[in-house]
Amino acid sequence: MIDVNSIDKYLLIQGDCMEKMKLIPDGSIELILCDPPYNLSKYSTGNMRFEWRNTINNDVAEWDKVELNPADFVEDFLRILSPTGNIFIFTSYNMIGKWHEVFDKHFDTFQFMVWHKTNPVPNVRKSSFLNSCELIVCMWNKGHTWNFTKQSRMHNFIECPKCMGKERIKNPKHPTQKPLAVLKHIIEIASNENDIVLDMFMGVASTGVAALQLKRRFIGIEIDGDYFRAGAKRMAEVNQLS
Repeated sequence: MIDVNSIDKYLLIQGDCMEKMKLIPDGSIELILCDPPYNLSKYSTGNMRFEWRNTINNDVAEWDKVELNPADFVEDFLRILSPTGNIFIFTSYNMIGKWHEVFDKHFDTFQFMVWHKTNPVPNVRKSSFLNSCELIVCMWNKGHTWNFTKQSRMHNFIECPKCMGKERIKNPKHPTQKPLAVLKHIIEIASNENDIVLDMFMGVASTGVAALQLKRRFIGIEIDGDYFRAGAKRMAEVNQLS
């Protein structure tokens, strides 16, 4: 069992999150903020290659082809979440109903946010809308931590460009790396300093970086070795600056 009291700033764990979450004590997590696979690969029309721009990655990655069942997370999420905790999960149109179906009955409130990407991939075929929005499901019970700021900042809608430039990890390149601005916005609202934020689909540790910069503690779990090593390196660098 993990001794959460001994976590000064962060703890990174490599392995299958369904196994490693069993090591987290009951009621010890204030914020679950994660980005599991959307399972969009089944709808892919294939990657699109061009001479004049980078390939448009419609296939996402092999790990996105593994079927995700939200019901598998109910027991552990309910067990490890603090009575004042919150859950935020990035998802897509094809999954939001599944998350609602299994979690709505367990929480007083089930809502969603929309992240509008101001720089989405262009629709070169001009045959449909640009894929400029992603969804985030949000769950909590009465008495949950909630740092309401001002009305204009508390919409369930946030605009922010997707991860680019220096913030984007180039090697390995994670196809769904989330921008720190979106993650920080959620962490500031849904947790307090020194709280523990958990991301069991850590990837290259963007949630961990955001948590560390906001003086939260972090537990990250990642099964892929390349992503884990990149995330560990990134966290160590940020830790030196904090």
